[in-house]
Amino acid sequence: MKTIERYDIDDMIHELPEKRLCEVRDFIGYLLEKEKKHKAFVKRVLKARAEPREEFKSVDALMKAIRAFKE
Repeated sequence: MKTIERYDIDDMIHELPEKRLCEVRDFIGYLLEKEKKHKAFVKRVLKARAEPREEFKSVDALMKAIRAFKE
């Protein structure tokens, strides 16, 4: 975010009453948590894509691999 936009937000925040500041803080916390979860999801997807995939010729072969994995 540009510095000017941050200053604009800062100026607006100073005009808010205390109750609204708490709401802004809670919303920012929500956005930060959402961003954290998104980054973790992207990391898992990229990791999964990098791993070699195994292809199965039949459903029976797939089920056999799943059962072996559970054990």
